[in-house]
Amino acid sequence: MSSIYHSGYGYSKVLCEDVTSWFVNNYYPRHKLDIDIVHRGLKCDRVVGLCDVNGPSSRPRAFLIDLQAHMEKELYIKTLFHELTHMAQWIDGKLRFRHGKMRYCQEPVENYDYEHQPHEIEARKMENILYDRYLSDKEGRPVKQVAQQAFPNRLRAV
Repeated sequence: MSSIYHSGYGYSKVLCEDVTSWFVNNYYPRHKLDIDIVHRGLKCDRVVGLCDVNGPSSRPRAFLIDLQAHMEKELYIKTLFHELTHMAQWIDGKLRFRHGKMRYCQEPVENYDYEHQPHEIEARKMENILYDRYLSDKEGRPVKQVAQQAFPNRLRAV
C-alpha cells in the first residue's frame, strides 16, 4: 500500500489526494510508494512543479514533489500529472542517475535543451492524456480517443 503525504499552503487537500490516489491506484497498485507533495512558492525558481527521488535512486520508491501554491484547478491537476509522470519514469527505470548524470533511456538529458529533453516531452504529452482520463473517470466526461504512447505496459488506450 502506498502512502501520500501533502503539506504547504494554497491547495485543495481533497484534490491533491484524489488525483494522486487515482494515478497510483490505476498505474501502480502493487507498488509500495511514499509520495510527499509539498505546496509552496516556486515563482522565484520559475517553475510550477518539481519531482525528485527521496533516498537511493536505484529502484526508487520514495518521492518528493514540489508544487507551486495557488494554481488554478486545471493547471494544478495537469502539473501534478506531469510530476507523477516523472515519478513513473523513475519507477519504470526510464529515468536514472548514472555516472553523475541524469539519463533518460540511457542517454544523458543534458545533451538537450530543457524543452527538448525526452523525459519532459513525454511528461508534457502524458499530463494531457492523464487529465482527460481522470476527468472521464471522475466526472463521466467522454475522453478523446488517444493512442497508447508513453507507458505501453501501464496505460491503457480508452
